[in-house]
Amino acid sequence: MVQLLGEFDCKLDAKGRLMVPSNLKKQLPNVEQEGLVVNRGFEKHLVIYPKKVWEGIVEDLSKLNPYEQKNREFIRYFTRGATELSLDATGRVNLPKSLLESVGISINTELVLACQFDKIEVWSKTAYDALFDQEPENFASLAEEVMGNKNRRDDGK
Repeated sequence: MVQLLGEFDCKLDAKGRLMVPSNLKKQLPNVEQEGLVVNRGFEKHLVIYPKKVWEGIVEDLSKLNPYEQKNREFIRYFTRGATELSLDATGRVNLPKSLLESVGISINTELVLACQFDKIEVWSKTAYDALFDQEPENFASLAEEVMGNKNRRDDGK
């Protein structure tokens, strides 16, 4: 399983390209061969997945019953805009303009790449900083509520 760590400050260039930081690239040793997939996140950000991680997500989605409307809608909205990415010779990826616009990221914007387990969240620096302006007053209570075995998945993932 991929375990990505770190937060990285970056900037989109004038063509919407993102230079993958070298310390992040080291955590993705086969990225040139395997590739990446970018998609919308659940909040106003993008998510970059290693291709193998994305394939696991698609496998999970394919198990949903397509005769249920909620499932179809979720699959449709979740996969909308998903795009394969490949690094160019200088270690850049070209983020699709439509995905950038959908989350309010414009060209030449400062970004934060925030690693979470097996994915990389792509936030505008402004939105990311604002997210942490809303940090709960009592983080210990949130930790107890979330990690106190109440909300764990049964499959151990």
